[in-house]
Parts: sequence; C-alpha cells; structure tokens
Amino acid sequence: MKYKALSSELYQYNRKRFIREMKPGAIAIINSNDQMPRSGDQYFPFRQNAGMFYLSGIDQEESMLLLFPDCPREGHKEVLLIKRTNEHIAVWEGHKYTKEEASAVSGVEKVYFLDEAEVMLNEMILLSEGIYLNINENDRFLSPVEHRDLRYARSIQQRYPAHTIYRAQPILKKLQMVKSQWEIDVLQHCVDITGNTFRRVLDFVKPGVWEYEVEAEIIHEFVRSGTTGHAYQPIIGSGKNACVLHYIENNQQCKDGDMLLMDFGCEYANYNADLTRTIPVNGVFTDRQRAVYNAVHRVLVEARALLVPGNTIDELNKEVGKIMESELLGLGLISRDDIEKQSEDKPAYKKYFMHGTSHHLGLDVHDLMGRYEPFRAGMVFTCEPGIYILEENLGVRLENDILITDNGPVDLFKNIPIDAEEIEELMHAGVMG
Repeated sequence: MKYKALSSELYQYNRKRFIREMKPGAIAIINSNDQMPRSGDQYFPFRQNAGMFYLSGIDQEESMLLLFPDCPREGHKEVLLIKRTNEHIAVWEGHKYTKEEASAVSGVEKVYFLDEAEVMLNEMILLSEGIYLNINENDRFLSPVEHRDLRYARSIQQRYPAHTIYRAQPILKKLQMVKSQWEIDVLQHCVDITGNTFRRVLDFVKPGVWEYEVEAEIIHEFVRSGTTGHAYQPIIGSGKNACVLHYIENNQQCKDGDMLLMDFGCEYANYNADLTRTIPVNGVFTDRQRAVYNAVHRVLVEARALLVPGNTIDELNKEVGKIMESELLGLGLISRDDIEKQSEDKPAYKKYFMHGTSHHLGLDVHDLMGRYEPFRAGMVFTCEPGIYILEENLGVRLENDILITDNGPVDLFKNIPIDAEEIEELMHAGVMG
C-alpha cells in the first residue's frame, strides 16, 4: 500500500460500536473482497470490502474478521484470520501481513492463518446463537456478479441450517454514516490532495489539450501524493461531453470557447474525495457561460446551507429543486408556463438538472446510507448541483464535500478555487507563467 496506515484505535473504536449493536450470543463474520479476475491470468487491482476495512484496517485479500463478544473461549472475542504467505507468494506477489503486523494494524490480539483455523471457526459458530453476515445491500444497485459475501452466506446456511442469520449491513450503515474524528481527518487529507490537483490542472488546461491529457495530470498528482489513485473513474468532459453525467471516455480535444467539466477525487487509505469543477478551456468565461456558472454556484451555496442536522435527503432535493427552478427561470431555460404545466413526478427543472444534490461520502464514494435517516452531526455529504444545456453544448456542475456539524455545515473544500473570477485569475496566471 502507498498510504500510511491509520491508527489502530480507529478500528478498535469501530468494533466497540458494532459490538454494542449485536444481539446477545451472536457472532459476526466479516469477509474481505475477492480478487476480481480481469482477463487471462490477471486480476483487477484489489479493493478491500468497506465493512472489513472499517472494522479491521486489514487491506489484503483472503482475510476474515470474527466478532463474538459473548464467546466462552478465552481470548476469542475478536479473531482475525489472514492468508498464510510463503516464498513463492513473496517472490511473485510481494509481502503479505505477518500475524504481528496484522495485529498491529487492526488492534486484534488473536490472529490465525486461514488454513489453520477451520476447527476453531466451527467451534465458535457452534457456540454462538446466531450469525451476522455482511451482504452488500444497496437499494439502487443489484450486482450481476456473485461476490464473496454472498457465496459465503450460502455456505453458512447450508452448513449451519439451524442457526439464525442476522444482517450486518444495517448496523454498518448506522455506524458508517457518522464519521469519527479519525475519519474526518483522513477525508480532509483526501480533499486537500484533490484540491492541489485541481490547482495543477488550472495551470495546464488550454485550447488544444486532450481530455485524457487532463486525466494524466490528475493521476500524476494523485500518485506522487501517496494515494491509491482515483476514487472513481474520472469524468473529463469538454463541450457537449459535459452534458453526459457519467462521461468517462475522456478522448476528445478541448476546444477554444468550450467549457471543461472535471469530476474527480483521490482515494487515500480507502477513503475518498469527490470534487467537480467546470472551467473555460481558454481561461475566460463568455457572458452566457458566466451566467450559467454563477447560477450553479448560487445553488451550491444555498444547498450547502441545508445540510444541517434534522434535514433529510428527500427534503433537501425538494428545496434545491425550488432554488434551481428560480435560477433556470432567470436563465430563460424554463418559463412560468412550463412550471404551471409540470407534473409532480417530473418537474420542469429536471430537464436541465436531472440528478440528486447529495450523497454520503466515506469508504465508498457513494457511501453506505439510510436513505430516510435524518442528517446528524458527523455525516459527510457531497453537494453537487448542475445545469446541462445540450442544445448549447454547455454543462456546468460544481461539487464540494460537506461535513455536517451542530454549528452549521463545514465545507471541506472551502480553500479550493470556485469563484468564476478566481478561476480566470489563476488560469491567466498559469498562461503568463
């Protein structure tokens, strides 16, 4: 790993919180992710299961965490199982955790190798009165790929049919939505690296560069800063490409007079930043571009103020819809007649702003969330309004990451350029330099 390991106190704290939510007599079994085959004899880069990392800090395949707070066997309330290494693995794949290293990272004292733990694991399950399993539960996504957790759940149900199965994800959602100070600090680090990267891009962009060259500048800065790389596939869309919400081809030339939308963020210690900025390729906004840009910026400022304890995603989106409606009226994109004729499920503003305003951010870019849970202090959200005018080949989105506190929202990107005038000044300085 490129990043510096986070404090084991974070994972010990997370496990204590998780255990408090468990039913008496139950055991929780949390697995690492699979290594995903790519083609031939290759794998995609390994990305740890968020729940496994959250509770252990172990960033390695073929790992397992057992939590059994009522275990009668001495020293086995927390157990970590890791892959046994050998000379062949060391030569071909590199270093793997020793038991001592895994214990130091996670704070779990009892560590076994997987190949020596089958009897012990069977005993612990038989001593338990129920089993918590961590299945990916996303209400907006059904994976066509059968992942490790699902295969393991089927094997557990087949081998221990008399045990009650409990869901770990509702507990993890409840916990992961509210960040500890350790997590806020690492998220701020991700934000700072991403912000520095944006400043680098401002110096680089000019008419004639290609979208993939901009992407190359971004990954260069990410890697040299010790990150894992991109938090997600970066969106680098110029001209009409900025109107495609998940445009990732990044293969067109940036032309004089176009706007360039860039949605990117780095991943550090499995935590993520998520930034969007839209800039004029030539460093100067036209009057129309500035009007649309400033409208989006005003929506962001007003939407950010709504990220306070007690609000909800649904209420946020309704209020931001009203704000956006007013801005689109001012830009001449919709009319009063359009508003009067709109239906409740398809408001007029959706023609130009068709996505939600915010999502949770953390170990996943779209982090675990309870969609209907009221906002609480410690939650971190994106705030990302946009206006997309395909007929004008003009798309503008702005996005910052916001920490909810009892004293009002804190913008983690507060020191990153966003005002249109500042963008122009910095791009002009880059050209002059």
